Amino acid sequence: MNQEVTDYIGKLAQPWQADVCNRIRALINEAIPEVQERIQYGKPHFLQNGKYAAVLGPAKGWVSFTIFNAQALQPPEGLFESSETGDRKTIKIREKDEVDYALLKALIQRAATA
Repeated sequence: MNQEVTDYIGKLAQPWQADVCNRIRALINEAIPEVQERIQYGKPHFLQNGKYAAVLGPAKGWVSFTIFNAQALQPPEGLFESSETGDRKTIKIREKDEVDYALLKALIQRAATA
């Protein structure tokens, strides 16, 4: 794990956002053991073989989580916002949301092996 990413998450003002980011970070590292972490464009990015696998984007009222290479994913309807090209899927997690972390792990793992 990259210390810059650890420091970034540790500085988040909202404890619930830090918790969400730490949980997603852990599931990314479990799903993609060879993942590389770095801060890029001011946010934690996760790379596999030099290509984007995922990004976390804390904002004022949510944490966005984007999965790249997501064309083959079939998540539940309405869970993600899709990009125009369909290669990315983004979820906005708010403080009181129930998050299915096991599902997110399965999706990132599937995208990583596609």
